[in-house]
Amino acid sequence: MLELSLDKRQLCDIQGRLFELSLKSEYESPVFIEAFMNSQAAKCLDDTYDRLQWAGEEYILEELEEEATGVLKKAGELFSRDIMYWIGYVYRYWHYYSGESSREIFRIADARTMEECWLGFHTLDVEMAIDDLKEIYRQRMECS
Repeated sequence: MLELSLDKRQLCDIQGRLFELSLKSEYESPVFIEAFMNSQAAKCLDDTYDRLQWAGEEYILEELEEEATGVLKKAGELFSRDIMYWIGYVYRYWHYYSGESSREIFRIADARTMEECWLGFHTLDVEMAIDDLKEIYRQRMECS
């Protein structure tokens, strides 16, 4: 099992809280997740060191809102708070676990996949959940 440093664990938590915070703004969850995972803000969090990593979730949300003007929608489907936190946390952990970028992670497990898998995966060890999500993607690619 990967032993994350305190700062990396904190970034996982911040990203989980960022995803939760999107609910307060009533951003449509699948659209928010896609916008974030493909954003410059996510790319900054993927970096070895970036000033945005020391900002809180409120500031990161402001950065995303500025970057994704016209993309984020305040209507539509909202995932539960628990699901949003889990998705945000797992995506950040996944980056540390595999080294893959946020954009690549989203391509493997999009918002719908994460939401659908939450019930069965949220009680698993994070690395096991990630491995299972990667296996689902691999099987889907074989079938297509």
